Amino acid sequence: MTDPVVSVSDLRITFPTLEGRITAVDGISFEVPAGGALGIVGESGSGKSATSLALMGLHRGTTAEVTGQIRVAGKDLATAADREVRAMRGNDIAMVFQDPMSSLHPQYTIGNQLVEAYRVHRPNASSAEARARAVESLERVGIPNPARRVNSFPHEFSGGMRQRALIAMGLMCDPKVLLADEPTTALDVTVQAQILDLLDDLRRDLGMSLILVSHDLAVVAGSVDDVLVMQHGKIVERGDVRTVLSSPEHPYTRELLAAVPRVDVSRAQRRARVRAERSQAAEAAPAPRRTGATAKPEKSAADPGAPLLSVRNARMRFKVRGGLLGRATDFYAVDDVSFDLHQGETLGIVGESGSGKSTLSRMITRLLTPTSGEIVFEGRDITRLPERHLRPLRRDIQMIFQNPYSSLNPRVTIGDTIGSALRVQGERNTKEIQRRVQELLERVGLEPGHYNRFPHAFSGGQRQRIAIARALILRPKLVICDEPVSALDVSTQDQVLRLLDELQDDFNLTYIFVAHDLAVVRQVSDRVAVMRKGKIVEINDSDAVYESPRHDYTRELLAAAPVLDPTEARELRAERARLRRESTAA
Repeated sequence: MTDPVVSVSDLRITFPTLEGRITAVDGISFEVPAGGALGIVGESGSGKSATSLALMGLHRGTTAEVTGQIRVAGKDLATAADREVRAMRGNDIAMVFQDPMSSLHPQYTIGNQLVEAYRVHRPNASSAEARARAVESLERVGIPNPARRVNSFPHEFSGGMRQRALIAMGLMCDPKVLLADEPTTALDVTVQAQILDLLDDLRRDLGMSLILVSHDLAVVAGSVDDVLVMQHGKIVERGDVRTVLSSPEHPYTRELLAAVPRVDVSRAQRRARVRAERSQAAEAAPAPRRTGATAKPEKSAADPGAPLLSVRNARMRFKVRGGLLGRATDFYAVDDVSFDLHQGETLGIVGESGSGKSTLSRMITRLLTPTSGEIVFEGRDITRLPERHLRPLRRDIQMIFQNPYSSLNPRVTIGDTIGSALRVQGERNTKEIQRRVQELLERVGLEPGHYNRFPHAFSGGQRQRIAIARALILRPKLVICDEPVSALDVSTQDQVLRLLDELQDDFNLTYIFVAHDLAVVRQVSDRVAVMRKGKIVEINDSDAVYESPRHDYTRELLAAAPVLDPTEARELRAERARLRRESTAA
């Protein structure tokens, strides 16, 4: 029997804080066999990433205290010199990080960065040899025309291509272990499926081991042999992936599985389950005080049967340089889109990156002025309203952005951030602003006492709640949610989706929910519009789109959605491989 390529024994990692040291990883042990695949799952703060960094020896030189034993490819990281650990990275174990844009240098070509990674470990290699290796590595991960794209800069690659380039960098020296830390979190479902398929192919073709770290059990289901479930720095469950996912023993694992959105669960089924859980909780304990829930916005004075929002033949054109003879060419990010949205309804908009979802959202909020077409809100054409007339519109149409941290000013308290919208709209009474903000903080599940805290003091899920409160402080009629849960772990995601559902009932809100996650969209939407290359290729009731899709592209998206059944996930992967072969042959 061969020795495991990775062996971890009684690993403990602590970090200093003002209150003393906190334990991020608390005595975990595991092994990964040569050629094996291990999944490590858990919520944010469970210790997954701290463990990943320890496997790479990246806690060296920091304030972290690491004890226990870590052996990678027969080398003991505790006793190895810094020079040996640096040599091990890339040669024995390579890491693919979550955000490729923060891992790739924007001022250097992809090829230069791959060449540097190779020559650090192969100092005797010539420039020509290293460049040839870079082209080969890009070709291995499926970058089209690698000999040309090796000269591209990171910003010239799509999100999926950047992630492939990062994987190519990790493969430059043929490592024995590839450690992928949340490699698909921000990717749409088709690109996510491509990356997971790629990792599976590379593992098989190169005989390397894979450690896949994720908060999503559906991501690891079809990609690993064994899985570890972590909570509060400890391993609470481990075993064969099929056994753990089909018959979980620990309550925390069952909670994670229950929180995973599924494409085969309708909105009605999810709402029924959530309301049943709410009823049980209400019977077990007194219901918490819910402030602000009675102040619903007034109904539209227009015909009750008239849509709240009508979009007619909307187009958004951008000029793109680099066409024939260097001339600018027209690119339509949104191309002849039409739909109606009624009060209290939720319209889900799905599609790959670049399909026009976010551009359409910004057109409706008038952050972009449409090139042509009409946008009518409450019977009023707002398509080309001048800026001075947009301020009253902002009260009725609000937006929740994808990344709450980048949309919150780190130097301004959350109370002032949320209350600023009231000041812009003319409220001058400071005490009244604070009262309304604190009421809303309590309504979205935060403490009124959080009013004077800064954004860095909150978790990702809490920051998203702050972003929701900011959008709701003016009691809008239409809220556009642009990827509001894509960066959250599944349990926090479930909490935010429940909150949005409750707020819709309380405030009679109308939502446009933009996302690349088809399972999330189904569970929040009454109707779904599928976008591709700026056009709506299918729009229908949510259940009809998912159960009887009419367009081939919709079927492709559904086939790429991750599933919790490992056997089904493998079957879908095999089907995608077959379709790729047929496409290549054609």
